[in-house]
Amino acid sequence: MQNSFAPRVNKIVKNPWISAIQDAIMTALPLVFVGSLITIILLIRNLVPAVPDMTMISNFSFGMFGLVVAFLIAYYVMEKKHNDKYKLISGATATVFFLMLLYPSLDKAGTNITFVLARFGAQGMFTAIIAGLFVGCVMNFSSKHSFFSEDTAIPDFVVGWFDSLLPITFIMVVGWFLTGLIHVDVFQVILWVFSPLSGIVQSYPGFVLSVFIPVFLYTFGISGWVMMPVIYPVYMQGLAQNAKEVAAGGTATHIATQETIYAFSSIGGVGTTLALAVIMLLFSHSAQLKAIGKAIIVPSIFNINEPLVFGAPIAFNPYLMVPMWINGLLVPTIAYAAMAFHLVSIPSKTFLLWYIPYPITSYLATQDWRAIIVTLIIFVVTWLVFWPFFKAYDRSLILKEKEEQA
Repeated sequence: MQNSFAPRVNKIVKNPWISAIQDAIMTALPLVFVGSLITIILLIRNLVPAVPDMTMISNFSFGMFGLVVAFLIAYYVMEKKHNDKYKLISGATATVFFLMLLYPSLDKAGTNITFVLARFGAQGMFTAIIAGLFVGCVMNFSSKHSFFSEDTAIPDFVVGWFDSLLPITFIMVVGWFLTGLIHVDVFQVILWVFSPLSGIVQSYPGFVLSVFIPVFLYTFGISGWVMMPVIYPVYMQGLAQNAKEVAAGGTATHIATQETIYAFSSIGGVGTTLALAVIMLLFSHSAQLKAIGKAIIVPSIFNINEPLVFGAPIAFNPYLMVPMWINGLLVPTIAYAAMAFHLVSIPSKTFLLWYIPYPITSYLATQDWRAIIVTLIIFVVTWLVFWPFFKAYDRSLILKEKEEQA
């Protein structure tokens, strides 16, 4: 695993096209955090009606996520392909191309244009990714060819204008051909193409795997964000569908959302490790784990477990890797069952303030007090799973320390 599997996964992570998507989403995440803050304010408004309705802020932060991601993907593709002079124009072109793919309607006079607001946000994630990658591909290809020789006396900015003119024109023609000439709603087509993936992730096995795979990779020191280009758009789309269902007077039905993950599966961080951190603090007998327990408890309370994963360590440590894998299967199972059987409300509003301590996060993500009970159950279950493995690891370290003293 260390010599073959991990290097190959890391190679995928460093692929410029994959990492461009990851960096774009990471860069745009503060917009989602703003939407999360508005969610908290709206909760307060339910208790205090005098609080003003700030939904518009969420509509123009979290609600514009797809638009921003389209720009950033094309931008980062050019950056990672070392075509820095084309970064901004590529991002701007991707933004315009994305708007064309949203299939807006024009009046007969051609003076008024109408967009569907929901398509700019989470529902438009797949469209944004396609738009950003397509523009990045075209602009990267054209950057290797120029109308001018390297020793031309024409200023660089003029050369850049002319060299970007043809690829931008080609991109715009493609957008016009699809939406303006043959009248294809590309947004709906892309949703249809990716609907099987969404259906798989929203199922019980798919949801459990979407949680387990990042946990499994993390135990080998690989960030779970490697799955983000595939899983995160599905999670966001699920939340958008839930919001739409609730707004129509129904109930949310899509369990697989990032909010569900933050409500239950990230207690202490990826892999649900808060119980292990508490165990190390209270019950360690080896000098090593005693010291680590004191160092990691505060970060773990705020769901930051890198010090635990790489300090205990969990990564590449069979004693602690195995229970983390077991919890990576049990915790999403408990969460899915609680929501599938309507024991806890399914999230319908964005909430990604993952650093808030549990069980506060569980309540805010689901807006259901019963989530607190489920959180306590998960904490107990993960404690029971970690306990025997921790005891075995602690004993092994005690023996090692005695040998070193001898």
